[in-house]
Amino acid sequence: MANIHKKKTLNITLKDIVLLTITGIVMIFMLYPAYWVFYGSFKKSGSLFSSESFGFTFDNYIKLFESGFGNYILNSLFICLLAVSISTVIAVVTAYIFSRKNFRGKKWFMSTVLAGQMFPWIILITPLFIMFASLGLMNSYTGMVFIYIAISIPFSIYLLLGYLQSIPKELDEAATIDGCSTFQVLWKIIYPLIRPGIVATATYSFILCWSDYLFALAFLTKTSVKTIPLGLSQLFGEYGADWGAVMAASAVTTLPVLLLFLPIQSKIASGLTSASVKG
Repeated sequence: MANIHKKKTLNITLKDIVLLTITGIVMIFMLYPAYWVFYGSFKKSGSLFSSESFGFTFDNYIKLFESGFGNYILNSLFICLLAVSISTVIAVVTAYIFSRKNFRGKKWFMSTVLAGQMFPWIILITPLFIMFASLGLMNSYTGMVFIYIAISIPFSIYLLLGYLQSIPKELDEAATIDGCSTFQVLWKIIYPLIRPGIVATATYSFILCWSDYLFALAFLTKTSVKTIPLGLSQLFGEYGADWGAVMAASAVTTLPVLLLFLPIQSKIASGLTSASVKG
C-alpha cells in the first residue's frame, strides 16, 4: 500500500512539473515580445537590431509625440470611453430585461442579437460606408462610437445574461414588495451583484475598440480624427520604418490596457468564470 501511495504521489508530481514547464514556455513566448517592445523603445533606432550597448534614451518617445501621436491617443481614449460607457449601459439594461421579462419574440430577438457575432465584420464595411457617406458620418467621432457600440453589444449582452440568470428573481420581487421601482431594483439590488460581470464586459469592449484597425481605416481619413492603430501604421513607410518610434508607439499603445487590466484582473476573471459556469 505504501508503494502504491508513493507511485500515485510521484505521478501527480511529475504531471505538475510537466504542466508548469509547458506553462512557463508559453509565458516566455507571450511575454518576450512585450519585453522586447519596452526594451527597444528606450534604445537608439540605429542600435535596435545591433549588438551595441543598451544606450538608454527617451529620443524615440520625444520624436513620437513631436510627430503628433498624442492626438491619436486622445482620439482613441475619447471614442473608446464613450462607446464603452454607452454600450455597457445598453447591455446591462437589455440583459436585465431578457433575464426577467417574458414577451413575444424574446427568443427570436435574442437569436438575432447573438447572430451579430457570427458574421465577419469585414462584410459590414460596404453597407456602412454607403450609409455613413449619406448621413455625413465619415471622419466623425459619432460614426466610430456608433460602430463600436454595435459590434460590442452582442457579446456584452450574452456575457451579462449568463450572470443575471444566476441571480434569483425572488430578490427582485422582495424589493418590489418593499416599494422599489424597477430602476431602484436594478441599481440597488442587481448592480452590486453583477459588478464583476460589468467590469469584464467593459474591459472586453474597451480592448475591442482600442485595438480596432479595420473600421478606423475605412471611416477615418482625416489626420485630426485618426486613432492609435492608424497612427501606428503610418510609422511604416514605403521603404522602411523608424523602428525606434514604432517600439515607442507600441509601448504607449499597450500601457493603457495594462493600467486598466492589472488592477481589476481578479474582477475580470470572476466575471468571466461566473458567466460561463452559471450561464
